[in-house]
Amino acid sequence: MDTSAEQELPVSLDQKDYEILKLLQEDAKQTIREIAGKVHLSPTPTHERIKRLEKAGVIKQYAAILDHQKINKGIMVICQISLVQHNRKAAGEFLDAVLQFEEVVECYNISGDFDFMIKIVVESMESYHYFCVNRLGEVPGIAQTKSIFVMASLKQTHRLL
Repeated sequence: MDTSAEQELPVSLDQKDYEILKLLQEDAKQTIREIAGKVHLSPTPTHERIKRLEKAGVIKQYAAILDHQKINKGIMVICQISLVQHNRKAAGEFLDAVLQFEEVVECYNISGDFDFMIKIVVESMESYHYFCVNRLGEVPGIAQTKSIFVMASLKQTHRLL
């Protein structure tokens, strides 16, 4: 069976799976043995469950969460974007361009007055201006943008469980 097709199938999760997922969200560097001890399973079934969750696409990736301020990315902007045309081709062309920008760390298709919302993280206001004019501004099909500057991040988490 095709891996992409497998990822589209509903995944049946039990309480142990949820416990494992919660532990991995808290610290993905834990060993299989450490996780197994916390969920009261032996290492082999714990490892098999994690591999099954990875293969099913429940676990999309493992990553280090960085403090954007400490790596000289002090400006965070939420940018709402509406397109000139509202069809699959226009949206596809927009996404093909925007998803390539390293400054864009999140992208959502939204409802309401705008079509998309992107989160942009850059070094400075000058960097953001350059990005808007020379990168985002060159993407065809954008009708309107609205930039919202994040003053403080009061809650930011990756945890779903």
